[in-house]
Amino acid sequence: MEPTGQPKELGDFLKARRAQLDPRDVGLPEPSSPRRVAGLRREEVAQLAAISVDYLTRLEQGRVQASSSVLATLARALRLDDDQQSYVYELAGKPFRRPRRRAGEKLRPAMKRLLDQLAETPAMVLGRRLDVVAWNDSAAALFTDFARYPANRRNYVYLLFADPQVRALHVDWAEAARTAVAALHLEAARDPDAPELAELVGELAVHHPEFRTWWAAHHVTSQGYGVKHYRHPVVGDLTLDCDMWESPDGSGQRLMVLTADPGSAAHEGLRILASWTAEPAGAPERLPDRGR
Repeated sequence: MEPTGQPKELGDFLKARRAQLDPRDVGLPEPSSPRRVAGLRREEVAQLAAISVDYLTRLEQGRVQASSSVLATLARALRLDDDQQSYVYELAGKPFRRPRRRAGEKLRPAMKRLLDQLAETPAMVLGRRLDVVAWNDSAAALFTDFARYPANRRNYVYLLFADPQVRALHVDWAEAARTAVAALHLEAARDPDAPELAELVGELAVHHPEFRTWWAAHHVTSQGYGVKHYRHPVVGDLTLDCDMWESPDGSGQRLMVLTADPGSAAHEGLRILASWTAEPAGAPERLPDRGR
């Protein structure tokens, strides 16, 4: 299929824009040696946008059509203002909607009750973009103290990459992280213009090369259950069943629950973790910083 819009003009604009920026403008380390040409290298823009260099090359040459999701990440990577974004979308033949930040997600009362009642079972509510909306004490004891992160960093994928405790918890971290990136890609397809998502993807792409590689692969998953293998520093190895229960109200919120067979070593480990905590941790009404 031939590209629609004005692909040559779009490619020319992308090349001109990256020539106007230097690494410091976009949060990359300052180069150790002088550059022969001004601006960002093509590899750096591809890194920031979490796309392949080959794909960006073909975009700049006008040989492929850019999707709305790619335009959104390129707009963030190249620090485009609203007028420049509108121009880019017009050249690509795509409708431009000024991105609006969504209000923080509210925890449904039924979800709150479930969290309160699952005393010895790690459980958390995941919302849009896999944000951790709320959690119970057992989840905090297993994973990390979610409350020490501000709301805009309380994201399951972000914590898998950026929190050393969460990273070390997973016996096969690479597999867990790849699966989470694939799930985030599916979220991106549902809401490609969300500025919060573009910021999350951009930050992870800059700081974590594994994320760049897996995001560029465009794998997606909606897996709702599976077996998780953890190695906790206090209770040791835990093999847990993970189930995701989607809220029926259309909010996209999902309850993630981790369980073990009664009488198993993992079940005893969860009981020990639960005994650490006495105060409710996942209810926004009682601890405003631990849910949205």
